[in-house]
Amino acid sequence: MPSASCDTLLEDIEDIVSQEDSKPQERHFVRRDVVPKARRRNTQKYLQEEEDSPPSDSTIPGIQKIWIRTWGCSHNNSDGEYMAGQLAAYGYKITENASDADLWLLNSCTVKNPAEDHFRNSINNSQEQNRGTLLSVCVKHACPRLIYLAGVLILSSSQISRVLKVVEKKIKGHSVRLLGQKKDNGKRLGGARLDLPKIRKNPLIEIISINTGCLNACTYCKTKHARGNLASYPIDELVDRAKQSFQEGVCEIWLTSEDTGAYGRDIGTDLPTLLWKLVEVIPEGAMLRLGMTNPPYILEHLEEMAKILNHPRVYAFLHVPVQSASDSVLMEMKREYCVADFKRVVDFLKEKVPGITIATDIICGFPGETDQDFQETVKLVEEYKFPSLFINQFYPRPGTPAAKIEQVPAQVKKQRTKDLSRVFHSYSPYHHKIGERQQVLVTEESFDSKFYVAHNRFYEQVLVPKNPAFMGKMVEVDIYESGKHFMKGRPVSDARVYTPSISKPLAKGEVSGLTKEFRNGLGNHGSPGSHTPAASQHDSASSRMALRMPRRHQDWAPRTAVGLALLALLLAFFVKVYNLEYN
Repeated sequence: MPSASCDTLLEDIEDIVSQEDSKPQERHFVRRDVVPKARRRNTQKYLQEEEDSPPSDSTIPGIQKIWIRTWGCSHNNSDGEYMAGQLAAYGYKITENASDADLWLLNSCTVKNPAEDHFRNSINNSQEQNRGTLLSVCVKHACPRLIYLAGVLILSSSQISRVLKVVEKKIKGHSVRLLGQKKDNGKRLGGARLDLPKIRKNPLIEIISINTGCLNACTYCKTKHARGNLASYPIDELVDRAKQSFQEGVCEIWLTSEDTGAYGRDIGTDLPTLLWKLVEVIPEGAMLRLGMTNPPYILEHLEEMAKILNHPRVYAFLHVPVQSASDSVLMEMKREYCVADFKRVVDFLKEKVPGITIATDIICGFPGETDQDFQETVKLVEEYKFPSLFINQFYPRPGTPAAKIEQVPAQVKKQRTKDLSRVFHSYSPYHHKIGERQQVLVTEESFDSKFYVAHNRFYEQVLVPKNPAFMGKMVEVDIYESGKHFMKGRPVSDARVYTPSISKPLAKGEVSGLTKEFRNGLGNHGSPGSHTPAASQHDSASSRMALRMPRRHQDWAPRTAVGLALLALLLAFFVKVYNLEYN
C-alpha cells in the first residue's frame, strides 16, 4: 500500500494517510453494508460439557478426606468427636490415615507443654507435606501470638459448631480465624451444642461435657485463657443427651469438664442435683463415670456425693487433683484449698464408699518448691498409696504468672519427678485382689490387641479374653493376676453374660445425633442454596453436583436476556452518535 515518504516530517498522524486511502465518510458508508454474522453456539453441547466437567474436587466442599488428631483431656476428645460428626454428616470422609487426607484437623490441649510440642511437630509435618489445612482448637485461643501458628486456620474451643464454615472457607482459598467467645444476648455461652452430631471414638462410650471453663485462676494453667469462665449446660439438655446415647447403644457415660465439682454455680444448681437426674435414666447394665473435681467445690457436697458414688450404676471413682502436699506451694499456685481440705475429701469418701478409687495429680518442681515441700508430697503418696497417680514435671506456660517466677533448676525438677515415680511404683495396688470374683463392663480393646479392656465397680482396669460376645456386656470374672495398672480376669464358666437394656451400638465411624434441625441447617452454613447435606459419604459428591448443575442452567436464561438488552442499548447508542455526526 502507498505510504507517506519517510523523508517528509510528519506534523500530524493524519499525514500518514495517502491520497489513495479511503476517506472517513467513505469508510462509514462501506460499514453500512457489513452485516455482522452471529456466532452460533451449540447449546446442547455446551450444557453437556458442563455436566461432564464438574468443578475440581479440590474446590467442592464436602468431598475431601479429613484426618483428625486430638491431644489432651476427655473434654478435648469430646470436642474432636463433635467436629468429626459435623464434617461427616456434611459428606466429608473422616480417615484414620494421615497420608490419605486432604486436610488435617489438629485439636490440641493447652494445659501441658508436651502435648503442645507434639501439636507443633504435626503442624510442621503437614506443611512439609503440603496438606493445605490445619485447624487448631485450643492452643491458639490461649496463645494468640504463637509464631508457629502463622498462616494456620484457627477455631477456638467455643466455636467448634462452626467447623463446617471454617473448613469450607479454607477449601475455597480463604483464611479464617474464629477466636471470639460465643454469646447470646450478651451472655457468654459454653462449648459445643449438645445436640450436634458426633462420631464417638468408641461407639460404646459417650463423653458429655457438663460445663466449660472454670472458676479458678491457677497461676500455672492456661485453661482459663482457652475456655474462659464457668458456663454450665442446663440439666434437661444433659439428660436428653444421655438418653439419646443409650438409644444408640452406649453402655458407659463419662462426665467431663475442667472442674465437674463447680457445675451449676452459674445457673443456680449443683453437681449432686444433676447426678441424681442422670442416674434415673441410666439403664441396667450401663455405667456412669464422674470426671475431675477440685477439692474446694466437692467439700460442700460430700454427703450427697458419697450416696451417689455408692449407686450400683455409678463407678466408685473420683479424680481429685492435689498438685502438691505443701500449703505454701498451693498458695503460690492459687489453688484455693489446703492439704487438710484434700485429706478431708479423701478420708470421708474412703469411709463412706468402701473400696473407692481416688485418682490424683501432682506437679513436681513448681517455682519456689523447696526440698521440704517436695518431701511433704512424697509422704502424702506413701500414706495414701493412690492406685492412679498422674505425675507431671512443671513446664512454664508463656503468659501465666508462674512463668514469671524464678524457676526450679531443670535438673532438680527432673530428679524430683523420678523420685516420686519411684515411690509410686514401689507398691502394688491390686495384688490383694487376686482370687476375687468381680463383675466387669467390657468396653474396648487393649493397646497390644491381645485382650479386651473392662472395668469393675471401682473403675479398676481388668483385662479379659478377646471374646466378641463380651464387648459392651457385663461379665463375671475371677481375678488371677495383677500388675501395676491392671488385673487379669478369667470369665466364670457358668456365669451369664449380661447385656445392658439398651440398643445395638452404632458402627465405628457412624454419625450420632443427626437431628432434623441440623439436617435442615446444613445447607445454610455457607452460601444459601449452594450446598445440601449428602445422604452418605459415598454419594456426597454426586448429590452436590446434582444440586449445582440445575441451578447453573436455571441462571442461563436470565443472564442471556440481560446480555442481549445491554447489546441493544449499545447499538442504539452508536446509531445515535452516527446520525448526529453526519446528518
